[in-house]
Parts: sequence; C-alpha cells; structure tokens
Amino acid sequence: MELLRTRKYSKKNQYIICVLLIVLTSILCFFSIDIVGYKAVALILLLVVSVNAILFDIFPVLLSSLLSALIWNFFFIPPTFTLHIGTAEDALLFLMYFVIAIINAVLTYQIRKFEQKERDQEEKEKSIKLYNTLLNSLSHELRTPISTIIGSIDTIKENQTQLSENNRNELYGKLRLPVFD
Repeated sequence: MELLRTRKYSKKNQYIICVLLIVLTSILCFFSIDIVGYKAVALILLLVVSVNAILFDIFPVLLSSLLSALIWNFFFIPPTFTLHIGTAEDALLFLMYFVIAIINAVLTYQIRKFEQKERDQEEKEKSIKLYNTLLNSLSHELRTPISTIIGSIDTIKENQTQLSENNRNELYGKLRLPVFD
C-alpha cells in the first residue's frame, strides 16, 4: 500500500520515476517490436502513462505523455529514427495517442482534486459535529449560570450610559468586572 502513495515523493523524484518508466517500457518494446507491432507499442505506452496518471501529480504525467509520444514516433512509427510520420493513418493515430494521454492525465488530476475536496469537507463536518456534541454535553448546571452571566453583562452594557459614575464603579466593583469608559 505504501508503494501506491507515490504522490508523497518530491516533484523531482516523480519526474525521474515517470521518465524512467517510459524509457524502460520503450526499451522493452523496442526489443519486442517484431512480436507486438508498433501499434501495440502505442497501447503499451498509453497504459504506462495511465498508471503514471494514477500514481503521480499532473506535470510529471504530462511530461511522460509527451515523452512517450515522441519516443513512439521516433523509434516505432515507420519510417523509424525520424520524427516524420509516413501515412495519414499513423499521423491520426499519433495525434489521438497524444490527446488521449493528456486527457487521461488531466481527468485523473481533476478526480484526485475532487476527492481531496470531499475529504476536506468530511473533516469539517466531523469537526462541527464534535464541537456540537461537546457543547450539547455541557450539563444544565453549567449552561444556566453561563447564560445568566452573559445576559447580565449584556444588560449592564446596555444600561451603562444610564448609570451614574458612582453606581457604575460600585456595580463593577461588586461583580469584579473591568470598568468600561
């Protein structure tokens, strides 16, 4: 389970891991091109980009999708070892590959962002529920005096202008409250 917590890695490590996964997959595919064919290599690389999208942040995944598209074009699409695409079908396949890889990265990022907002909202609701539970658990014996004191202070503040200076000092002295001038 700890292996799947790769978003905890530093950005630098995420970039390195994403690039290494694409390069290693490309090397394996290059040596097995006669068995799988260059179109299947696109699907294999797209699978690796999808796994990267699940595990890493959006920018390392976008880099891996760009890198995998360029590697696929250079090493696998005929004519090989050029960035030239020979047929319209291959050009469309290349374009669709790149678009799907980017859409996959962005959608996975958006889903992860939405899930984080949901978790934050649940935490807020739990905190409010705990606060309300603690507040409601105060006994009646404690709530009544507190309410009385608060009410008395409000009444005193409202009537403060009506009290004479002597009465105000006497009242505040008995209640041990600071004098408000």
